[in-house]
Amino acid sequence: MRLAYLFFLLLPFTVTGKDSTTAWIRINQLGYTPLGSKVAVWCTKAPAQANVFTLHDAATNRLVWKGSSSADFGAYGPFTHTRRLNFTAFKQPGTYYLACGETRSPVFRIGPDVYNGTADFCLQYMRQQRSGYNPYLKDSCHTHDGFTVYGPMPDGTHIDAAGGWHDASDYLQYVTTSANATYHLLAAWRDFKPVFGDTCAANGAAGSNGVADVLDEARWGLDWLLKMHPADDQLFNQIADDRDHRGMRLPTQDTAGYGQGLERPVYFCTGQPQGLKQYKNRSTGLASTAGKFASAFALGAMVYQGTDSVYTALLQHKATTAYALGAAHPGVCQTAPCGAPYFYEEDNWMDDMELGAAMLAKLSHRQGLIKQALAWAKEQPLTPWMGADTARHYQWYPFHNFGHYELATQNPALQKTAMGYYRQGIQAVWAKAQHNAFYRGIPFIWCSNNLTVSFAIQCNRYRQLTKDTRYQQLEQACIDWLFGCNPWGTAMVAGLPVNGDYPEDPHSSFSHLYHYPVSGGLVDGPVYGSIYKNLIGIQLHNGDEYAPFQSDLAVYHDDFGDYSTNEPTMDGTASLVYLLAAQQFEASQQQPRAVTYSHGAIIRGDSTQRKVALVFSADEFADGGPVITKILQEHNIPASFFFTGRFYRNPAHAALIQQLKHKGYYLGPHSDQHLLYCDWNKRDSLLVNQKQFNADLLQCYQAMAKQGIQKKNAAWFLPPYEWYNDTIASWAQLLQVQLVNYTPGTLSHADYTWPQLGKQYRSCATILQSIKDYEQQHPAGLNGFLLLMHAGTDPRRTEKCWDELDHLLSYLQQKNYKMVTVPTLLQ
Repeated sequence: MRLAYLFFLLLPFTVTGKDSTTAWIRINQLGYTPLGSKVAVWCTKAPAQANVFTLHDAATNRLVWKGSSSADFGAYGPFTHTRRLNFTAFKQPGTYYLACGETRSPVFRIGPDVYNGTADFCLQYMRQQRSGYNPYLKDSCHTHDGFTVYGPMPDGTHIDAAGGWHDASDYLQYVTTSANATYHLLAAWRDFKPVFGDTCAANGAAGSNGVADVLDEARWGLDWLLKMHPADDQLFNQIADDRDHRGMRLPTQDTAGYGQGLERPVYFCTGQPQGLKQYKNRSTGLASTAGKFASAFALGAMVYQGTDSVYTALLQHKATTAYALGAAHPGVCQTAPCGAPYFYEEDNWMDDMELGAAMLAKLSHRQGLIKQALAWAKEQPLTPWMGADTARHYQWYPFHNFGHYELATQNPALQKTAMGYYRQGIQAVWAKAQHNAFYRGIPFIWCSNNLTVSFAIQCNRYRQLTKDTRYQQLEQACIDWLFGCNPWGTAMVAGLPVNGDYPEDPHSSFSHLYHYPVSGGLVDGPVYGSIYKNLIGIQLHNGDEYAPFQSDLAVYHDDFGDYSTNEPTMDGTASLVYLLAAQQFEASQQQPRAVTYSHGAIIRGDSTQRKVALVFSADEFADGGPVITKILQEHNIPASFFFTGRFYRNPAHAALIQQLKHKGYYLGPHSDQHLLYCDWNKRDSLLVNQKQFNADLLQCYQAMAKQGIQKKNAAWFLPPYEWYNDTIASWAQLLQVQLVNYTPGTLSHADYTWPQLGKQYRSCATILQSIKDYEQQHPAGLNGFLLLMHAGTDPRRTEKCWDELDHLLSYLQQKNYKMVTVPTLLQ
């Protein structure tokens, strides 16, 4: 838990004293999209007037909108009165807070980019969960997996099952969850390609490889699933068991003993009850696991069609054989307990076979499979937890049925039936949700956050296909819940948003023993008070920061001792990747202009317009200033210059600054002392606090003012070192400044390097060629580019690239690009 929002430092008020606070406004800490549903929840423990609420600009406190609160929903959890504050009608991007009576909300943003990068952010946790080579630890683990149990071969036979993902903070591995996770990652890539980036290699290490990171992660899952289906008549379902639960340690230090050295047991799917000690599962068949294999393999084959024919053929064959095993052995294949009574008590399998059949039908165009999928769908139209008050652990899994969606998208004639099934489940939840202000109709069972994500996906897919918006607020309420609009006022994803209240002490060896963040991991979420009180081995270690918000209805703790509410899960996180990608994709489609953001900064203008903004930055050196100015004037084109405060204050640069100002070039801030804001290797680790950031940037503006440059005319800010994160962007917005950065893809920004830097050095010829190559190789060329160069370089660089500026400008003009300033490009 982060005890205070960093961005509160700018606000001149608090609600009341900490001990006497009786009312709160819960918000989505990520923020709200301009055209999306925007609702906060006011909640109190004492009677208070709350009929009207107001929205205020966070920087000026100016009232910008006023609305009527909903009727009082009454008591919920720890609160005696609750109301919904709906400000959907307000669409202006900016940074705001809400006020209702004497209560004020935390600051939040409205913007089309509030979800940008969040799906990729969550992939960090997926990479951290890798078994085999673990890129986070830069080491390998569980490479000896494993030896067979329950199989047709003798127990103890070695099988290569290394790879895949650890399920949660323990190191068990399940096909049940891994196949579902793989499917969600593949579907996210299929449905929302433009939102994903490429910053990691296939093994998860830093460095792009020309493949989107989400697809690298999905293939990691597929490769392991192939090992777990080694022969046409063989399926394995699980690695290790609850003998793993013997204390916290990193996976690379795992020495849990199973009787064969470092090998761990690999459970063969028999379709019969399993459990090597006193506890047994209730397995009745293979279909639940076989169907999950089939759907993941089939979708994988479709994704890799046209790029890897050998892999595609293998996946298609495995999908076919897995589905055949499921059809021949109907029933559930549950995970196996051992010395403890906990296991995934999956009781449904028809949904898995429906999805498997639907995806195989898409892949093979066999109409008979459509009929089979429809038959399975009719048998289980509704995922049974929807509308129920409780369920056993993973009893109805996956938590929503992707098969209905896949059927509806295959054939328009099937949409009415399949989406009718979706609507039936949504309506069952809505029947409960409509009676409380949080629109909460999801039961507080173990992994309630996973259910929340899945239900939001079902609502989203239903809305997108049918265009029926009647459940849009319910859908958004689920997303808002995950990011702070809940009784505890906390987000449920480690590290997200970076400037919010989120889990800091999760049930994880990484964070508890070594203070390694588990960034991107979705924690289990609240459980009924009755469930919490009856779980074994829970003990809080660091007090209860959320004690005022606990109730018999539900409890949540940010404490590593609570494995029931605060343990990140791999499959829940993979599902969240899909949901967040959907949010980012939808918001990007709603933007009136195509402006590209990264970590809160605008990095590209409209890519449909042949406009380029030339950007020059400087701190210590200005030796290129006169030459650059002369060439710009000869070509009669505008440009933008970003200087540090110490550059503006240096008397030696005064004449250049005044010349640029007189000619009408944009002059903006580049910080005052050219600070490094965040760690080069761990971008989310800040090296400055908000007070230091504010003071430094404002000092730069003071230096600019002495040159006759007013802040209101210089609201676009280039960060020092061109390195920043979402927190820096948020702090800048609170100062009414928009962060910008160069458009990636060329080497223009490397014109500062010198030969002694070795491999980092780039010659002017190389830099110029990189610009031409990008222009020629990408359909949009350099449209909307912020092309960054330096107005001065270290004396150790004797080759000055501004000597090539005339050539570059002639090339761009020949290609019919219009040169504009940054404000003109982006406003």
